[in-house]
Amino acid sequence: MSHLSPFAFLVLMSLVLVGCGAGESEFELTASQKIQVDERTAPVGSVMMAGQISIVNAGSSQADVKKVSLSEGSEHIVKMLNSGDGGNMIFEPAVIKVSKGDTIHFKAVDMAHNSATIEGMIPEGAASWASALSQDVSITLDAEGVYVYQCDPHAMMAMVGVIQVGEAVNMSEIQASANQHKSNFMMNGDRLSEYLSQL
Repeated sequence: MSHLSPFAFLVLMSLVLVGCGAGESEFELTASQKIQVDERTAPVGSVMMAGQISIVNAGSSQADVKKVSLSEGSEHIVKMLNSGDGGNMIFEPAVIKVSKGDTIHFKAVDMAHNSATIEGMIPEGAASWASALSQDVSITLDAEGVYVYQCDPHAMMAMVGVIQVGEAVNMSEIQASANQHKSNFMMNGDRLSEYLSQL
């Protein structure tokens, strides 16, 4: 599944992007927003496939992985984006380390994204969350450990993010769940493993 032809990829992307707005009759784009969406989605296809190929061919060893350091302050912003430095359909930053009791502000910079925990991929006893599409949400994290979350409409594209709160006390459980969960990804199959390796 990870080796889609460029045509199949474009068809899949069209279905995903069209499907994101299905059933939302009160949600209308302005002319300016339509132009922005067209500009942002136009390069999808060969650009993304070339990026995928270079990632697969480049490979990386543990020594090459840049580890994420503790983010300063008690409030942190994570953007929900169609594209950014890390690729298409991403959270930015995708991996963040914070302190217990810190707040993450998820910002809906681009439309049709949300932030939602993945069942079985948060610390035991931690509260789960699921924001509405195209809405900002703030989450205060009081339980120590690793949290993995996703954008529900783009989960099959591995639009996921990772937050470490304090010590990674549940890392072995998260890694086991991540290995099983990546079968749900139609593309970017190694993205979650790469993110976890940065902790």
